[in-house]
Amino acid sequence: MLDLRSDTVTKPTPEMRKAMAEAEVGDDVYGEDPTVNKLEQLAAEMFGKESALFVASGTMGNQVSIMAHTQRGDEVILEADSHIFWYEAGAMSVLSGVMPHPIKGKNGAMDPNDVRKAIRSKDIHFPRTSLITIENTHNRSGGRVVPLENFKAIYEIAKEYGINVHVDGARIFNASIASNVPVKEYAKYADSLMFCLSKGLCAPVGSIVVGSRQFIEKARKARKILGGGMRQAGVLAAAGIIALTRMVDRLKEDHENAKFLAMKLREIGYSVNVEDVETNMVILKTDNLKVNAHQFLSAMREKGVLAVAFSDTSIRLVTHNDVSRENIEEALNAFEELFREFRR
Repeated sequence: MLDLRSDTVTKPTPEMRKAMAEAEVGDDVYGEDPTVNKLEQLAAEMFGKESALFVASGTMGNQVSIMAHTQRGDEVILEADSHIFWYEAGAMSVLSGVMPHPIKGKNGAMDPNDVRKAIRSKDIHFPRTSLITIENTHNRSGGRVVPLENFKAIYEIAKEYGINVHVDGARIFNASIASNVPVKEYAKYADSLMFCLSKGLCAPVGSIVVGSRQFIEKARKARKILGGGMRQAGVLAAAGIIALTRMVDRLKEDHENAKFLAMKLREIGYSVNVEDVETNMVILKTDNLKVNAHQFLSAMREKGVLAVAFSDTSIRLVTHNDVSRENIEEALNAFEELFREFRR
């Protein structure tokens, strides 16, 4: 099987496995795991923040950040197709008691003027707007990069009103590689930022939240409330260190493979917008096929290729470390066969 469902399916590298086996560990809840401490310090320095927190997942990272930034009854402004809104099981309402205020963006980027209009005035009838979230890269837009200028504009508006900004940067390194903007620059316009180690960077488990020392203290308490206080977590953090020091630059290869895949699919005849492929995701539309996305996925599986549906008419294909150019070339034979079978 060629697995193009997500970059979360990546396996840890041999170097990671060795580092995990040899990791020096302690009790992280007591702050005594040296490998976790090293990972958190490395992450904070990379993003130009005072402190960092190792968490079990990206969703946990987003949710402890929301818990730390808000109070019950507040409102959070976020993009209408964002991961926090779509794929985190309503956690912000369940855990923090806050309500989302979704704004429809373009390619994942909210218009700063729309953000300004969405901020609540001081009225007893209204919830307090206490947080704005930005996702970069933007998953449901096909891995599109939110421009740095957009970050800056929204951050400046937020500061006018005394509102914090959190970035769901699950794939922020993909954004950085594609835009040639250092992650530290994106982080300048965020009060907190979460990024994943377990996607394109290939670590088996974990994400990091970065921010001020005071914020991270609150987030650490929130992590404990959620049951995320891990003990000898250095065996996981060791892979995270390798992820940050060895695996970032190679993301460019994933982007090149995604562009190659998109171009070849369009040559075959599929409805693919190659110009929209900025990072490691390709969106294939089934509007010129006789089957819907779910039916096409079933046929793909029979040919040995896995992917996921974004809707009844769109499929997401994700390149990653375990997908080589040769793998893609082999899979294109299956795509050619399927197109001949299902084209209108």
